[in-house]
Amino acid sequence: MADITSIACLYLLWKRERRRNARRLWVHETIRSRTKLGEFHRLLQELRLDDERFQRYLRLTPAQFDDLLARIGARISRLDTNYRRSISASERLSICLRYLATGDSYRTIANSFRVGISTVSSIVPDVATAIWDSLVEEFMAVPSTDEWRSIAGRFEERWNFPLCCGALDGKHVVIKAPVQSGSQFYNYKGTFSLVLLAVVDVEYCFREIDVGGYGRTSDGGILANSAFGAVLQSHVFVADEAFPLRKNLMRPFPGRRVFNYRLSRARMVVENAFGILSSQWRVYRHAFEVNIEVAEKCVKATCVLHNFMRRTTPPSALRGNIPVGEVDPLPGLRRVAANNSAREAIRIREAFKSYFSAEGTVPWQDNV
Repeated sequence: MADITSIACLYLLWKRERRRNARRLWVHETIRSRTKLGEFHRLLQELRLDDERFQRYLRLTPAQFDDLLARIGARISRLDTNYRRSISASERLSICLRYLATGDSYRTIANSFRVGISTVSSIVPDVATAIWDSLVEEFMAVPSTDEWRSIAGRFEERWNFPLCCGALDGKHVVIKAPVQSGSQFYNYKGTFSLVLLAVVDVEYCFREIDVGGYGRTSDGGILANSAFGAVLQSHVFVADEAFPLRKNLMRPFPGRRVFNYRLSRARMVVENAFGILSSQWRVYRHAFEVNIEVAEKCVKATCVLHNFMRRTTPPSALRGNIPVGEVDPLPGLRRVAANNSAREAIRIREAFKSYFSAEGTVPWQDNV
């Protein structure tokens, strides 16, 4: 009787082990047909014949996609093994871009491209990191002194605000409530979010970003200190009421209609940049249902891709550089004492207000 029991136990153990091994090596039929029916191998190759449809699908033109692939291909390529062929760098990039362009769940992306959900969950952060690392030095480098001066000149020519090096604002990036985070990422809008703080130039490009602030922190709770340190003396950034008044940061002035109007015109560039970012990358239309680290990587990738797309668009579609002279429209700012930053900020604001009401006036400002 004992022998029969032992044999039965051994048989059951063997059967369970066999079933487990079979499951470990099992690949679903939909994934096996990836190279024949997957979205990358079928639909995307057909879309390459139509630049406009391809761009609507991945947000990049075929030329921009190939350029980006050449820049990051070596970073995201994987080696083939004796058991399976690796997913190509082109397909990995397509999966990441499609996720950023739609905000669909990992499961939806996996079903479309006929890969595993775990595969998508590893591809998205890896490719997003590679995009940021490969593009940031060229497309989001901190401007030099001459570049700051050029930006200020274009701000004055286009938005009638002199000595302005950029517009500053924050955007709440909605995320799924992190585990055991309490109210740390809870914001005043009733959602959980990360804060994206950005300095934007006159061409709607991000000059500097900071990602990762807690959602409960107001937009003005974080300042891009490196950008403020690099800006030219007597030049300023413009922001809204959420930010404090500083000698190099101008905010609305209660009761000063003309000053507020001129500041708001200049500040529109950062609002427009956030709008363009959200319309291009629909992942911002939904809550990020990934962990904090992956969400930060995706945000940084979309911001540098935003600059990449604007800089690689044909020059005929972009506003050209405007020559900047050495004339100082507000010479009084250079004589402000530096021993009291709060008093200095007020005097700088008064200098702008006086300039906007005198020689710096524009014909339409009194009609607003």
